[in-house]
Amino acid sequence: MESFAFAPAYELPVWPFTPPPELGRTEIVRHPIVIVGAGPSGLTLACDLAQRGIRAVLLDEDDTVGVRGASSRGICYAQKSLEIFERLGIYERIAAKGITWSFGRTFSGEQEVYSFNLQAESVSRQPPFINLQQFYVEWFLVERILELGLTDVRWKSRVTGIEPLSDGVRIDIETPAGRYTIEADRLIDATGANSPIRTQLGIEAHASRSTDRWCISDVRFKKPLPVERWTWVDAPFNEGRGVWQHLMADGVWRIDYQMPEDCDTAHISQPEVAGARLREQLGPGVEFEFVWIGPYGYRDHLLDSFRHGRVFFIGDAAHVVSPFGARGGNSGIQDAANLGWKLALVAQGQANDALLDSYDAERQPAAKQNLEVTSRSARFLAPRSPAEHTLRRAVVALAARHPFARALVNTGRMSVANDYPPAPQLPDGGRTVQNLPLRWADGRETTLMRLLAEGTQCLGLWLAPTRAEAKTAMDATASLPLRLLAIGGDSGLPALRADETLTHHLGLHDTGSFVLVRPDAYRAATLAQATPGAIATALRTALAHDNDNDNDNAP
Repeated sequence: MESFAFAPAYELPVWPFTPPPELGRTEIVRHPIVIVGAGPSGLTLACDLAQRGIRAVLLDEDDTVGVRGASSRGICYAQKSLEIFERLGIYERIAAKGITWSFGRTFSGEQEVYSFNLQAESVSRQPPFINLQQFYVEWFLVERILELGLTDVRWKSRVTGIEPLSDGVRIDIETPAGRYTIEADRLIDATGANSPIRTQLGIEAHASRSTDRWCISDVRFKKPLPVERWTWVDAPFNEGRGVWQHLMADGVWRIDYQMPEDCDTAHISQPEVAGARLREQLGPGVEFEFVWIGPYGYRDHLLDSFRHGRVFFIGDAAHVVSPFGARGGNSGIQDAANLGWKLALVAQGQANDALLDSYDAERQPAAKQNLEVTSRSARFLAPRSPAEHTLRRAVVALAARHPFARALVNTGRMSVANDYPPAPQLPDGGRTVQNLPLRWADGRETTLMRLLAEGTQCLGLWLAPTRAEAKTAMDATASLPLRLLAIGGDSGLPALRADETLTHHLGLHDTGSFVLVRPDAYRAATLAQATPGAIATALRTALAHDNDNDNDNAP
């Protein structure tokens, strides 16, 4: 039997366990924010809060990142997530380490049925996607959190129980040095798909009945493959099932093979079985070494609400979707970015608790949309009836000849920033603003994310207001978290240069028009002819302030 070489295992960082100050104390210490789980969503939230000057306690039962054994896990980071990482100060490390891509090809059998270029509609400084092993992203986030210095990161700390209180949550924790209890004003559950906190609270996750199964092979080849995302709808070298092929950091390729639901997971992951699949795919003479092989299975789920009193659910604790289109991990990162600024403004006394309700109002519908999109992809890639098989064969055959049918070939609609539905804080709904490259009036370069990284405040971008309008608006919003900037004109406000890309993307077409951008880079309001009073009202609405009593901001 042929033997296969394995590359040296990754050496993951390890951080020391430090006995917490509460050990051995009789009184219970209260913390404003406690985050449980140091995966992508929990780390993003901790980093987001620290960037905003907000302290938090972060608990994790391990003392490293990723999974021991160094599986790649999540690998595709979408533009919105990359923009968040720019604001948090780790994007340059991700870009330097990862693989940037925007071009993909889709095959049926040996025939290419269509290709796409995601860069075509982008105006952001960040590319559509970067591929990078998940543990690197977590690693960079931990180091950035430690650099910022405001987060109490507690490794080897397992939450064994929680008790909801009228004004907070009581948390029991087990460590190598003993057990202790703390309280939190607000608890964020980022413990993943099998959340023990969700289970203890008896919250129904609505998990699907069937499990989609895959075998992941992380491989390094002697001869490089094209740096593109290749997808097979019905690969002849995988018994007519789906296959994905991506390049990641360190010259490692991630190849995902769809497996039967009833497969023997131990058997499909054996090196000789995985090696035979690779030989079938790439030819008998291909030279490679394995980095990691492992089965992957998931059941999707979606909570009815992402907020339960003082407990908030983010990432996989709140929702799990199929991996098609990279909508899972990216959605969790975006959950954290949505919740972070709201927690910060409440902690700083600049907003009240009603603002926190908007987290669920925005992110639960976003997760529902992702679940619907990925479920359609799953049905296309794994038809469950003869009729679905017939439909797929017809779509694939048409796509090879007719452009209109290519949009129907559903191998995963790639992750995008979800629009938010109309709600009290978003009367017209919300849409993300890409990280536009900008220039100040004096020619200095900046970006939208750099502007949003400076404190926790909304941006008001105003097309050429008059000096009188600008002064009155500054006075009307002086007590509110708003940074007013002019686009062109001579208003006396700090001014950005006007250009067609900027004004078109923001929807600013006439002098005096105005757009309000939230701290998470979502458009909260657009005013065709802004007045100082209308700007102040739009800002109070976006922050869930009572417009008749703006001082009611108690947390």
